[in-house]
Amino acid sequence: MSDTQFRPLQTTLDYDRTLALLKKATNGADDGELFFERSRSEVLVFDDGKIKTASYDATEGFGLRAVKGETTGYAHSSEISEAAITRAAKTTGLAVGDGGGTWADAPSSTNQRLYSDQNPMDDATFPAKIDILQEINAFTRALDKRVIQVSATIAASLQEIEILRPEGNIMRDVRPMSRINISVIVEDAGRRESGSMGGGGRAGLSMLITPGHWQPVAREALRIALVNLTAIPAPAGAMDIVLGPGWPGILLHEAVGHGLEGDFNRKGTSAFSGLIGTQVAAKGVTVIDDGTIVDRRGSISFDDEGTPSQRNLLIEDGVLTGYMQDRQNARLMGVAPTGNGRRESYAHTPMPRMTNTIMLGGETDPADIVADLKDGIYAVGFGGGQVDITNGKFVFSCTEAYRVQNGKIGAPVKGATLIGDGPNAMKQIRAIGNDMAMDPGIGNCGKAGQWVPVGVGQPTLMIGGITVGGSA
Repeated sequence: MSDTQFRPLQTTLDYDRTLALLKKATNGADDGELFFERSRSEVLVFDDGKIKTASYDATEGFGLRAVKGETTGYAHSSEISEAAITRAAKTTGLAVGDGGGTWADAPSSTNQRLYSDQNPMDDATFPAKIDILQEINAFTRALDKRVIQVSATIAASLQEIEILRPEGNIMRDVRPMSRINISVIVEDAGRRESGSMGGGGRAGLSMLITPGHWQPVAREALRIALVNLTAIPAPAGAMDIVLGPGWPGILLHEAVGHGLEGDFNRKGTSAFSGLIGTQVAAKGVTVIDDGTIVDRRGSISFDDEGTPSQRNLLIEDGVLTGYMQDRQNARLMGVAPTGNGRRESYAHTPMPRMTNTIMLGGETDPADIVADLKDGIYAVGFGGGQVDITNGKFVFSCTEAYRVQNGKIGAPVKGATLIGDGPNAMKQIRAIGNDMAMDPGIGNCGKAGQWVPVGVGQPTLMIGGITVGGSA
């Protein structure tokens, strides 16, 4: 290959010399690569009647990795130059030691393109974006006299990556992301409550910033705030719950998804370790992680190691069938990588991470599921949550939930938290709706200090025996 074909992020690196450095750094290792990245992002926030934030960030750099067994040598720099790569190669080579590794097969090639490479920041000028934020503010305030504050955000980014493998292969991807979010605070008789709505994905801003999109978003944010304005204290105790479709899948992501990532299972620290082929959930429960859904927030054409993204079956009819793998953990566990090796940026090493984690739909009418709930909570919105991977125990706060008695949806409740453990909750699923839906495109996932965009999805579900921490 001539060096004219190798211009990582429009630099002038020589292909042959760069490849020689990479081969030297990974000589005697099991795996490794050079990961180049350039990222640009813009965030505009209009809050309380004025521009609060108007930021533009641009970063670029590389990460050089050499892997041998369970040891990883990693060096990164914001300077993309032969000199910087030479220094990095000396550092990562220390992890290889005396060599003796068995070189892993290279990732298979792919031509799949799941999103455009258009820069979403170019979809509107800066003044036009400011005008749109002002329109959102005025429109939302005019919807109800109880609105006392509006916050609107337009965010967009473009990540360009190139991966050079020691075999000489080069993989390139351009990953757009855009989002709009609207938050509302209302006040009535001295009581204040809030509501928010938004979303986006790996596409341009052009659709998101049209009135036909953001006006329904503003109305939904206001609706949630007004619901919370009339909420009563949530009850406490063990009870059955019904989860709505879409974003409530964040509970699945946290309580179950992380426990199915390969590193935790290789180390035996997951509640699901060693359970392949066993019944870990109720019959009818099928869970997948699918990074190939067009334009979705968690989708990637290939992962940050070069493995093509794919649709991975994790649980089928309640039986655990597999884990999500990066290349290192897959090799050490004797299985194939699944396209889940992800990293926050060039400054981070890849690890097994979710993409779009989904529970597939069943056959039950959602209305029938709610009608079968005798005494419990119907939760349709969630905020933050925490999970302990070793036992799957979770705590989640509800942002929109309702008291249900004898199948009738009653008053909204405030201060409800759901407490349980993922493995037990999965076995206590009693009904699965036919209304599987994806979240609106708002998810970020944190692990070991790294954040990556993700998606979730699920149908309406009834789960028995969840502890509700309330304020009543």
